Amino acid sequence: MAIGGNCISLSSVFSCPYENEVLLIRKKPTCKFLLSKNFFKMGRINCKLSDSGIQKKPATKDVSLSSRNRMEDYNIAMKRMMRNPYEYHHDLGMNYTLITNSLIVGSQPQKPEDIDHLKHEENVAYILNLQQDKDVEYWGIDLQAIIKRCQELGIRHMRRPAKDFDPDSLRSMLPKAVSSLEWAISEGKGRVYVHCTAGLGRAPAVAIAYLFWFQGMNLNTAYDKLTSKRPCGPNKRSIRGATYDLAKNDPWKEPFDNLPEHAFEDIADWERNLIHARVHSLRGT
Repeated sequence: MAIGGNCISLSSVFSCPYENEVLLIRKKPTCKFLLSKNFFKMGRINCKLSDSGIQKKPATKDVSLSSRNRMEDYNIAMKRMMRNPYEYHHDLGMNYTLITNSLIVGSQPQKPEDIDHLKHEENVAYILNLQQDKDVEYWGIDLQAIIKRCQELGIRHMRRPAKDFDPDSLRSMLPKAVSSLEWAISEGKGRVYVHCTAGLGRAPAVAIAYLFWFQGMNLNTAYDKLTSKRPCGPNKRSIRGATYDLAKNDPWKEPFDNLPEHAFEDIADWERNLIHARVHSLRGT
């Protein structure tokens, strides 16, 4: 396939584990092509910033041994601890999925140019980062450079860290993260980009909880809506547990761990109203 006069073989760029995804390759900032028809995008930035004289080394098919080892270790941990069959391919660059017109779920931005792409191509006005500092350090991401670029472009960068591969940490973080997400969406100034490291666990869980609590869906409908667009395996029990925590109105209520497996996959109107009030009260915390 020829793009901008350069020949690229599909085998050299198509290494994503998801089926039927849209693979967005940007050989130059103005060149794009799609390989299939759903909303899932894999993005790679290979560009030369000629205006500033700064040259970015083009991404290649080869991945350094240390980077490959990090990816292998991360994916092994994800499969073992999350029972998640999917993989994160850091070498392919930032990837993301449009869930609703206001909400995007994806992987970590890796460089300031990714922020430019989100701003100019996807109208992102808010970024909600769920990573801990050690997650960012593990991949060698310059987070301060990314935050600085967000400030320069008028993007609000928010953080609600949760421990990776930890269902209890995810459960305790969800109310505050959804509070930030719901506030940003309600502002209506642009799309919200929610990300963790791979965009396969924490970030989709936050998006699903938002759809469940604020969009009138039950948990299974919200879960299916997201995972049909972005194949992933967020922890449903963590979302149910967070729902129980917010809807609990009696200190003597039966503990969540004693409830049936499918408890709190749906909620009554009064429970949803209580959740709304409690999530709103977390704004600014």
